Amino acid sequence: ETHNHPTAISPFPGAATGSGGEIRDEAATGRGARPKAGLCGFSVSHLDLPGLDLPWRKDFGKPDRIASALDIMIEGPVGAASFNNEFGRPNLAGYFRTFEQEIGGEAWGYHKPIMIAGGMGTIRASLVEKKPLTEGAHVIVLGGPAMLIGLGGGAASSVGSGLGQEDLDYASVQRGNPEMQRRCQEVIDACWALGENNPILSVHDCGAGGLSNALPELVHDGGR
Repeated sequence: ETHNHPTAISPFPGAATGSGGEIRDEAATGRGARPKAGLCGFSVSHLDLPGLDLPWRKDFGKPDRIASALDIMIEGPVGAASFNNEFGRPNLAGYFRTFEQEIGGEAWGYHKPIMIAGGMGTIRASLVEKKPLTEGAHVIVLGGPAMLIGLGGGAASSVGSGLGQEDLDYASVQRGNPEMQRRCQEVIDACWALGENNPILSVHDCGAGGLSNALPELVHDGGR
């Protein structure tokens, strides 16, 4: 998955929560799975390294609230690796690309960066398919308090860089909590380890849409 907008606004937490969200995608597969290894990748505009005077370089400018390409590449990979490490999953691979060029009088580049989070995990074959929700089934929310953080993240990610309100841009950046996410993973691991006795009928990750998105999807997919 990508976490472009948050990484543009605040590279460390933006990239960190990108990796955290992808980890939840893996854990919420079927009736529960286990994330094993991660990757992260970045596409940014020209780095403009201090002291490196390139005669062909043009400064196209950027919105003030968007981090520079250099700041993104200094802080972003560390944020992604940090969340992976604190969760207990190694970040083993990735990619980096820088591109900025004027073509036909228009500037092209990645002022709003591409931040890709990926990974791989394992799941038991018998737990790949989610089960219908039975009458009386409990709907359980695992995790810590979100507080008034990350609100509007999904909507903000769909807006062109610099077009939204500045205060909403900053508010839409989530804060990572890998320790709490690891605790949730331990619960999921304990359940799927029971095999056919796994009490989980269906599991869904909670992302930018929050509970108002995750719970209706969980219930609807369960046939209710």
